[in-house]
Amino acid sequence: MENLTLEESPPQGAPGGAQVPPLGLGIPPPPNQQLPPQMFTTAAQLLDMTDKKLMVALRDGRKLIGVLRSWDQFANLVLQSTVERVFVPPPNPSSNSDPSTPKQPGLYADIPRGIFLVRGENVLLLGEIDLDKDDDPPPGYEKAEPEVVHKLAKERKAKENRMENIRLGKLKELGFEGENTCEALI
Repeated sequence: MENLTLEESPPQGAPGGAQVPPLGLGIPPPPNQQLPPQMFTTAAQLLDMTDKKLMVALRDGRKLIGVLRSWDQFANLVLQSTVERVFVPPPNPSSNSDPSTPKQPGLYADIPRGIFLVRGENVLLLGEIDLDKDDDPPPGYEKAEPEVVHKLAKERKAKENRMENIRLGKLKELGFEGENTCEALI
């Protein structure tokens, strides 16, 4: 074994044929280089969002707000202190309504869900929440009781389903078939 001092340079023939550059006195070694987050095209982009408050929109239409605590290579997420935010949009003004009446705001409610595990393939969109605006209601919406919002959302969905069935019936009368109406005869 060789005894070297700081004044001496390391041997030129380093193991493996790699050349080790000499560092002089008082020069610190270079810091560990990390790739910028823009270089990651996989779930590794979630690294910068860990321990931050996020809004996650799911494929089934639900919106979750919680703190990202963990994730894996499939973008499965663990959210802590999660609330589900349910929206009921403002009613559409009918053609015979009085224009002098003020427009009604939509309603929303936050339902506490606790710790929530989200499968990565169900994530449609996610983003960090601005904590300065976190307590403000969404523009055009007012906070309401969860029971009221659930009831209105259910009524709205039932009305949309009735309208869709009427539309499909009219298309069927014209000779168009829906995606699942025809069956193969064998």
